[in-house]
Amino acid sequence: MTVLGRRAPAVTGALSWLMSPKRLEGLRLQAFMVPIGVVFAVLFAIPLAQSLYFSVTDFNGYSTKVNFVGLENYRKIFTDPSMLAGLGFTLLYAIGTTVIVTVLAIPLAVLLNRRFFGRNVVRAVFFFPAIPSIAILGLVWAFILSPLGSGAINWLLDAVGGFGPVPWLSDGTLAQLSVIMVAVWSSTGWHAILYLAYLQAIPGDYYEAARVDGASARQAFFRITLPLLAPAVTVSSLLLMTGGLKVYDLPYTLTKGGPGYATFTITQSIIQSGIAQAKFGQASALAVVFMLVVGAIVALQLVLSRRLEGRLS
Repeated sequence: MTVLGRRAPAVTGALSWLMSPKRLEGLRLQAFMVPIGVVFAVLFAIPLAQSLYFSVTDFNGYSTKVNFVGLENYRKIFTDPSMLAGLGFTLLYAIGTTVIVTVLAIPLAVLLNRRFFGRNVVRAVFFFPAIPSIAILGLVWAFILSPLGSGAINWLLDAVGGFGPVPWLSDGTLAQLSVIMVAVWSSTGWHAILYLAYLQAIPGDYYEAARVDGASARQAFFRITLPLLAPAVTVSSLLLMTGGLKVYDLPYTLTKGGPGYATFTITQSIIQSGIAQAKFGQASALAVVFMLVVGAIVALQLVLSRRLEGRLS
């Protein structure tokens, strides 16, 4: 009876702790994490595990017989010229669009933040290129930048100055610049609106105090505006970098990855190897390597952005 009598308070205490409001609140909060965990497992963890498995096999996507090939698929990645070209252009595209859009979007946001007649219309005009599908924009710009004389820009150059057709999409370097230019044109307005939202959150008293102290517009921009936009730069550059690293639709619709492999991207290489060429194992290996590269670049970017925020603030 003594033992039972001693156990009864212990059991009662445990039950009261389990049923306490604090514990119940913790269980409710953990319950909200269950759907997130399920989504993470279904959309990321399980596909990643499958990709890791297929990357060391010769699986072609159809056959039920799978042979272990070790790191052979990874070796082929770094010896295939199309994949190396795709990696090079993907990095060039991601870094180029991130830098150029950031340099253009911040001054544009400052201009759009001023009061002038038709300001809302001008904002809508700059934001419009971000509304249509980028694949549709690629098809439209493929006509505009056509290397033939019938292309819109070449026709205009011939009508105005008598210039011959410029090989915008048939020359490797010009094709790369054209793809980046179209991406910058379609993204600058959207990111300018993002910076504009942060600009409107800056108290006007800061600028009034700067004017009283005799600060010029340039000094106010570098001492007030730019430091307070540091969090926006982090968000914008992260969106640009991640979007640039996984780009597929714009280069494909604009140049089909050509000429040659000049505008070939990693995602296009993954799709072409896995679906068109039935090299599922090789495509999985490329996807794994690409995921590691993207993770390293994004982590480095976040570290540099945080340091930049600390220096500006």
